[in-house]
Amino acid sequence: MALLTVRNLAVRFAGMRDAVPAVDGVDLDVAEGECVALVGASGSGKSQLLLACTGLLAAGGAATGSARFAGRELLGPGGAAAGVRGSGIGMIFQDATGSLTPHRRIGELLAEVAVATRGCPRARARAEAARMLERVRLPDAGRHLRHYPHELSGGMRQRVAIAAALMARPRLLFADEPTTALDPTVQAGVIALLEELRQDLGMALLLVTHDLGVAAALASRIAVMQGGRIVETAPTASLLRAPQHPYSAALLAALSAGIDG
Repeated sequence: MALLTVRNLAVRFAGMRDAVPAVDGVDLDVAEGECVALVGASGSGKSQLLLACTGLLAAGGAATGSARFAGRELLGPGGAAAGVRGSGIGMIFQDATGSLTPHRRIGELLAEVAVATRGCPRARARAEAARMLERVRLPDAGRHLRHYPHELSGGMRQRVAIAAALMARPRLLFADEPTTALDPTVQAGVIALLEELRQDLGMALLLVTHDLGVAAALASRIAVMQGGRIVETAPTASLLRAPQHPYSAALLAALSAGIDG
């Protein structure tokens, strides 16, 4: 049975009754321990799908359809989205800097996640924070616990954001463009880290990216999204070898052109 089951999910915002929905009738499954990549251009609805499943849509946004996590419905007035955020579904946001509270030290930020989601005693949470920073390969982790987010580089902040999501020990991790704005060397390190952590912790990963190369490095299946709809879903190797939808083929051609260039 799938860990996450999405059926006919649609997202609309107030004032866009006659406009195309941000998400339009999406079906998607993610199994225990699986990595699925959701690929498409900016504005295709990828991030809105994640936000709908976690109950974090912006004001005026409304989701219909069904999204079930471990059998629990996430959508609607009685939905369990708020209850599963953190220890059920973790989230790495696209802007690592924006997701870290600027006036709180890194150690406090990480410890608070464990306290809030798992009821972890603060002393133990602080010790776990240090170990988690080591696990995400942040050099000199103990020293960085005392730093504020602005004192770290972009790649270091990205690793802190990953650590913060993992402090809740989620069964499923949503990673929204986790390598955006990072230089290629740092990108490669973050990709390798996510794959290592997924395997070590046995968690599932739903990766959102506009980069088919990143998806190919991590995912066993790829879902291609265009205009709020998933136009093709296939095992990664099959999609890279013989994409069936013209938009998938265009993405693959763009990746090939970038490699050749």
